Amino acid sequence: MHGRPRKALKPEDEAASSAKAEKLRSLQAQFLANHHNHIYSKEALELSAKLLEINPECYTAWNYRKLAVQHVLSNSDSDPHSIFNDELKLVESALRKNFKSYGAWHHRKWVLSKGHSSIDNEMRLLNGFQKADPRNFHAWNHRRFVAGLMERSEEDELKYTEEVIGANFSNYSAWHNRSVLLSNLLKRKAEGYFPKEKVLEEEFQHVHNAIFTDPDDQSGWFYHLWLIDQTVKNDAPLLVSSWPSHGSNITLIGDNGLRGCGLSLLNGTLSDTGALPIILYFNQAVKGINSSSVAIKSELLKEELVWKPLSMNNSNTAQVWVVYLNLGNMELQQSKTYSVEINVGHSSGILSANGNHYGDPSQISFEVFVETTCTKPTEGQVGKRTTWDDTNFQKIDHFQELDSIATANQNHHIPKSSDWCIEQIVKEITNFRDLLSEYDCKIGKLTLARLLTALDMLSSPLDGKKSNTEEVLQLYIDLMKLDPTHPVYYKDEHSLILLKQITSTRDSLLPYCYYHKDATETFTGHVCLRLQNLSLSRMGSIENLLWVQMLDLSHNELQSIEGLEAMQLLSCLNLSHNKFGSLTALGPLRSLKSLKVLNISYNELGSHSIDTRRYLCSSPVAHTEEFTWDRIEILTGSFNAANFWEAFLIFGSLALTELNITGNAVADENFRSFLVKVLPTLKWLDEEELS
Repeated sequence: MHGRPRKALKPEDEAASSAKAEKLRSLQAQFLANHHNHIYSKEALELSAKLLEINPECYTAWNYRKLAVQHVLSNSDSDPHSIFNDELKLVESALRKNFKSYGAWHHRKWVLSKGHSSIDNEMRLLNGFQKADPRNFHAWNHRRFVAGLMERSEEDELKYTEEVIGANFSNYSAWHNRSVLLSNLLKRKAEGYFPKEKVLEEEFQHVHNAIFTDPDDQSGWFYHLWLIDQTVKNDAPLLVSSWPSHGSNITLIGDNGLRGCGLSLLNGTLSDTGALPIILYFNQAVKGINSSSVAIKSELLKEELVWKPLSMNNSNTAQVWVVYLNLGNMELQQSKTYSVEINVGHSSGILSANGNHYGDPSQISFEVFVETTCTKPTEGQVGKRTTWDDTNFQKIDHFQELDSIATANQNHHIPKSSDWCIEQIVKEITNFRDLLSEYDCKIGKLTLARLLTALDMLSSPLDGKKSNTEEVLQLYIDLMKLDPTHPVYYKDEHSLILLKQITSTRDSLLPYCYYHKDATETFTGHVCLRLQNLSLSRMGSIENLLWVQMLDLSHNELQSIEGLEAMQLLSCLNLSHNKFGSLTALGPLRSLKSLKVLNISYNELGSHSIDTRRYLCSSPVAHTEEFTWDRIEILTGSFNAANFWEAFLIFGSLALTELNITGNAVADENFRSFLVKVLPTLKWLDEEELS
């Protein structure tokens, strides 16, 4: 465990171990017979107690004890106090064998929750265990439970953590407990814990004593990270981005095509569904988005709108919400401008996951213009496939319409950070620069990177202050070399910072924006955002990319596209030459109603097998999704349907016209035949036109 090699046992020790194992097997067999036959005699209880004293990790035996206690209490005049005290003694005996036993601690909590036992002994017992192992998080968890039963004040418990940390500051559990207690005290603005700034400043001083005394000990660093979060975070949810953005203009062409902010939708959301998406992007997951909390006023509104959370876990809480204006059946007047006004949070109802109310009522206004002319496809245009070669793209030197792109920080007002927040982060940056000048440690570099990132987040681009992005990127590059055991984490963080840098302003986006050739071999106003060859391992800054219709993410190191579901205008997507290992990693695609062109060639799809036998359902998502198993069996015909549920889940709800899966292990003839059946709209497969 933890990288330590296992030593070979001596012959005599091996013999003793074998004898012990045989005895345990015999004991378990007798116990299981009693359990299956619902035998709760005195002898059976003694047998289970003996088993638990030898092996406290036997969860089945703890559950048996619960059933036995309930059986005895329901069938006799036994004294509950005596019975539950016997259970507490058994737990204590088991904990002395292994005081990190989940089952034993859970059983003790169950006994105490019944209310028949005195809790006076609990703190004494806990103090003993915590002296033996001050970092035992099981004991700390139990302590929080017992403190609640005793109605012991959070202030007193906070003082206890200070005593434990004072004795030895290398105590992750004590620091963690301190953060839990302090969070509660700050939230309810307890006496002596307000204002927040004063308390946090004292905590920074407190944790500095640990960090600067022994920079190699990481326990204080984690608490410092929590303090940074408390300093910069805004408890109330905020709207950070939307599409359409405030003040934008949308043009509807006569054939129900859609052009947004000067950019044409390549395959037209409206052309198929007649739906104009409206996207709200918050800084944290929220619930309560409905027609009451978000009011929309427009002539285009003819029916009640239903907001949908774009969440991959089927939760009613999500960071991104979308609604669709149904314009397909409307008689729109040509050469007319329709105004749309959206008021967000002017009435209560929007709440964050932790219960905070939306505190920044916002208004989004945009205009929809119906153009008189009707564009028709040029002869020869239909049937041409989309190509991603460099020759099909032309770099954009400048945007003819600056409103064509709205980044998040230009989209909505974000409340100005307090001077204290900025001053405190600057002070911390100075402290850690001084530390790193004398002591080079990886966690110090990581903390400095986080502090610099926090400072950039607190500072408005309008302040004219120089960004720290380049230094942060270099720090993560250094960390990849300094700490090769955690390269994935550093690479992910590097990717997030790089994407933030690229997408933060229109000027920073411009070098990555290209005009694309249409089927007539001429460059049009269709804009493709090309983020290929950037070594990206994780997607981020999606709030700045809601306007994107054509996206090239090829030749990166992506294994997931989490967050991409927010890009409701996305019509063409290139994910070739990445590291996707399973089709389920492409789950966000299912929410993209406009997606027509998808290139997932040269990934690792099918290279990593999935053991479906471990699932009790027909698919691992069957308990959370409406999985139409009958339909997949009809579509697959002679194929084994169980081999295709994953692909059906992803592609079954899409209306792709082009798909490229070349270069994946999964891409055999059977799989291609299945795709043709499940995607009746498909015109091109692997660069070959379907008849």
